Amino acid sequence: MATRYLSIDIGGSSIKYALMDGAGKILEKGAEVTPTSGLPQFMGTLKEVVNRYVDQIKGIAVAAPGKVGADHGTIHFGGALPFLDGLDLRKALAGVFDGPIVVENDGKAAALAELWLGNLKGIQNGAAIVLGTGIGGGVVLDGRLLYGSHQQAGEFSFMSGNYDETKFIHAAAGSTGSAVRLVRTIGTMAQLADPGDGHAVFELINGQKEPAWTIFKQYAQRIAALILSIQAVVDVDRYVIGGGISAQPIVVKQINQSYSDLLSENEIIEKTLTRPEIVTAKFQNDANLYGALYSYLLFMDK
Repeated sequence: MATRYLSIDIGGSSIKYALMDGAGKILEKGAEVTPTSGLPQFMGTLKEVVNRYVDQIKGIAVAAPGKVGADHGTIHFGGALPFLDGLDLRKALAGVFDGPIVVENDGKAAALAELWLGNLKGIQNGAAIVLGTGIGGGVVLDGRLLYGSHQQAGEFSFMSGNYDETKFIHAAAGSTGSAVRLVRTIGTMAQLADPGDGHAVFELINGQKEPAWTIFKQYAQRIAALILSIQAVVDVDRYVIGGGISAQPIVVKQINQSYSDLLSENEIIEKTLTRPEIVTAKFQNDANLYGALYSYLLFMDK
């Protein structure tokens, strides 16, 4: 039997998991609702998932929100799940599973998925941008994911688009570029029964209905400006756009158009900064499962 691993993606609404082989093939997968009432309830669900596969697996790979320490075992802050702050998953699961456990930040996991088997494969210098509640992702330089001195490279949510804003968080890309906020803003203005209904919102966008179309174009302009700002620092060849809304072809199409507009309106930028490719990420809902496993394999292989 081929060596198998359990890959787990911890999200604010669901804990997704998959039994995978070392080549990245998903053999079985499922999901559980994420307990948000506290750590004991959360760990109870996580242990149940691990127990289902404990006799079949060599190791566990985890993608988690928040900042992950250099030990690839401890979660800091925890993002939408603040009770994860300080959690050492190796110790927390010690009584359930005795094999290796490797934890990766969820945004970096998405970038690793694209680097391993997706649209950054074979790209020496690239970046993944994940549009969700905030903006996650990662930067790949010389074929390797950039972690930085403090494991926080690629935290695009904390880039500013307005240096005159006194409250930084209001100008941060994680706020102004939030895909969840985009959908809810349009859904509310359109008086949808469910303002968070992404499919209904994108029906309006694809039909260029106002004010949805104008709001969406402004959003695409902000993402294009973010990419240009990143490009000025890291100078990569390709950006892959992930997150739920990237499944809508119009998202990457309009970001590309907005990027072209930025260049055509600013000759000095057009002549100074070589335009990168901007494409849709290969992986969407399963990205973190692939990326977590690749992080595991890289960590174990040193």
